[in-house]
Amino acid sequence: MKLSQYDYNFSSDLLAKYPTENRDESRLMVVNRATGQIEHRIFKDVIDYFDENDVFVFNNTKVFPARLYGNKEKTGAEIEIFLLRELNRDLRLWDVLVDPARKIRIGNKLYFGDDDLLVAEVIDNTTSRGRTLRFLFDGSYEEFRAALYKLGETPLPKWIREKVEPIDAERYQTIFAEVEGAVAAPTAGMHFSKHLLKRMEIKGIDSAMITLHVGLGNFRTVDVEDLTKHKMDSEQIFIYPEAAEKVNRAKENGHRVCAVGTTVQRAIESAVSTNGRLKPYEGWTNKFIFCPYEFSVADSMISNFHMPRTTQLMMVTAFGGYDTVMNAYKVAVEEKYRFGTYGDAMLIL
Repeated sequence: MKLSQYDYNFSSDLLAKYPTENRDESRLMVVNRATGQIEHRIFKDVIDYFDENDVFVFNNTKVFPARLYGNKEKTGAEIEIFLLRELNRDLRLWDVLVDPARKIRIGNKLYFGDDDLLVAEVIDNTTSRGRTLRFLFDGSYEEFRAALYKLGETPLPKWIREKVEPIDAERYQTIFAEVEGAVAAPTAGMHFSKHLLKRMEIKGIDSAMITLHVGLGNFRTVDVEDLTKHKMDSEQIFIYPEAAEKVNRAKENGHRVCAVGTTVQRAIESAVSTNGRLKPYEGWTNKFIFCPYEFSVADSMISNFHMPRTTQLMMVTAFGGYDTVMNAYKVAVEEKYRFGTYGDAMLIL
């Protein structure tokens, strides 16, 4: 497959700037990958397609307020920092992106917040992700994290809208977010409400939680026509024994396993045994899934509508079939589905 095969007739008018009023009331396109049949439903109807003992696999990663605004020493130039990964808890070392990057050199100090609540020193500017900062903070680790939370902003992607608003603190997060570490939300899971999860529980549908800490690499532009030459950034994953047990039991007994989002698909496909069973695993994955690919775990999938030429779209076509999914996207454009992070959803059966 080539990069140019993942273009479609996208207009920025389709991009959702805000979430629906209620999480589970976005639109839902249901696609049958065997027949190509398409249905148009509301997201809370997703429960109609699953039965007792089927399993939904969710990503319980939690987004932290990763965007900080500060000033450079001496010049006072405004600097935006995006916290990517904590490298060393004791030394307060972080991998970050800096904007504008050209103004930052090793040894520069950056100041954040009133009364310079946080001060950071640039100690490396050669990492593939941008820069390494050491925060100069005398208090406890808990006090340091509290300062980050006080100054940090919800890392809403700027292609949605420039300004973060109060609603984003709640809605740019799933309701089951628990394990902090993501700089971007696993968007497919954002459609699930407490009421919908309760209805699933009453029907006997099971839930399994795994963790993949979504990094910015998940949204890195693909800039090679030959997809075999694209490299994904590594992201940390945790496949817990309880989740593996639930998934394997469902598969052995002929029940559905639904991957909620591309992050879940990538995580579970990174921890499969030779006989197709899901294994407990703790580590990192840089798995890049595109056509053709034979999936081992999930037999259904929920996903948002993704931008052209993205790795998420490539994975969805690998699961649903290239022609089937690209036709569904054509229909979605015609029917004015809402695209992107706060947009509508697709269920592939």
